[in-house]
Amino acid sequence: MRSPTILCALALLALVGCAASPPAKRDPRDPWERVNRATFTFNDKIDRAIAKPAARAYRKVVPGVARKGVTNFFANLEQPTVMLNDVLQGKWRPAGQDAARFLLNTTLGLGGLFDPASPAGIDRNDEDFGQTLGKWGVRPGPYLMLPFLGPATVRDGVGDVVDAFTEPDNYVKDDTVVWSLQALELLQQRESLLDLEPALERTFDKYAFIRNVYLQRRQYLVSDGAVAEEEATAPEDEFTDEELEEAERESGMSDEPPPEEPQPEAPPP
Repeated sequence: MRSPTILCALALLALVGCAASPPAKRDPRDPWERVNRATFTFNDKIDRAIAKPAARAYRKVVPGVARKGVTNFFANLEQPTVMLNDVLQGKWRPAGQDAARFLLNTTLGLGGLFDPASPAGIDRNDEDFGQTLGKWGVRPGPYLMLPFLGPATVRDGVGDVVDAFTEPDNYVKDDTVVWSLQALELLQQRESLLDLEPALERTFDKYAFIRNVYLQRRQYLVSDGAVAEEEATAPEDEFTDEELEEAERESGMSDEPPPEEPQPEAPPP
């Protein structure tokens, strides 16, 4: 299930924690920016009018233990999707871990309301068909801001459609139950992100910030963090300390005064 725009944006804030500056020029990843911005404005108004007040009421009325059980339940429902995409990507060990996690939480965890797998050391992986397509070499395509659903790319949009067939709640015959589950999941997601919202409000251009963080996050997931690891392990510079100090002085970035030039000796009388 996809959440509203602000839900995805706030979730990604936890990864960056900084404000965004306005884009200097049109982003080539976002050729439909004009339409996307209009959709973002629409989604943001819906969130402020409906989703946020409902999430605050949910937090106020429902005890924390019950909210945690709801979170565990929906996380467990996503495990079949994660397991299938583990297999499609050839990740056999994570597939076994996710299968064991699903089995343990569904049985001892009473349908996923509790999470005995985490204390047992069985970590949860994060895979979906959009990531699988990326692993297969499919490019993300243009950035999209979907009404009610939030940020996506063409590739991720196709992935969401495929993932829908692996979600157990979509096979429930009772429409009332299905819609109730979807509404509860969106409410739970929105409530869990209320504390992160002030960080988003401090950004200069919320639309550009959400777009950039979303695309970076998706690339991180597709590459399994390889890009971040390369940046973290890359050598800093191959210059000597003297060369770096000289470059800083020339650029005006150094706090140290430039070395005094030797004065010519006075001629002898």
